[in-house]
Amino acid sequence: MSVIRAGIAPLVSLALVCCGFGYAQAQQAPPSQPAAPAALNVLVVDVQSLLQNSKSAKMVRQQIEQKRSEYAKEISQQEEGLRHERDSLQRQQASLSAEALNKKGREFQQKVNELDRSVQAKRQTLEKSNAEALESIQSVILKIITEIAKERKANLVFQRSELVLFDNSFDVTDQVLTKLDEQLPTLTVSFATETPASAEVQPTKQPTKKKQ
Repeated sequence: MSVIRAGIAPLVSLALVCCGFGYAQAQQAPPSQPAAPAALNVLVVDVQSLLQNSKSAKMVRQQIEQKRSEYAKEISQQEEGLRHERDSLQRQQASLSAEALNKKGREFQQKVNELDRSVQAKRQTLEKSNAEALESIQSVILKIITEIAKERKANLVFQRSELVLFDNSFDVTDQVLTKLDEQLPTLTVSFATETPASAEVQPTKQPTKKKQ
């Protein structure tokens, strides 16, 4: 069955297009003889499936979700504390002076802003940690695909998502998955240490000299 392609975009990063299989031989042919076209040998890989079903990918998702739950619990507790503080502040309105009430209101708003920054920092930590873990998996996937392509003398490798119809004999996803699980059965996600939202560098005050 011939390959029917839609929006064909080979895995350029694999650098497997004309990677020497038949191509070098064609260059060495005498000028007087027309070079024979290299035989087309295609492989197909479902990268998204590998990032869903491999052991390492599943472990990454589990760690990300666990950390997400920890963050959610922590944020919920902080929000509950702020609600109690807000209610207490409202009850004190009648007994506090305008100046004292404004001061407490500013302090409360500062805590709310700090919590917002903390939530954003946690979200960014999850996104960055997940992206770095997936990059590690993709790096191993690329290495395995390159090895299989050389073994099978392939000169074109396509992602499954770029194809509409193809012969299943071209698909090496299962083979890549087996090797991936062997080479990378586990993967520990590295979560970056959060920078405290209020940790801003304050200018150092110079001590005032006493007049003699």
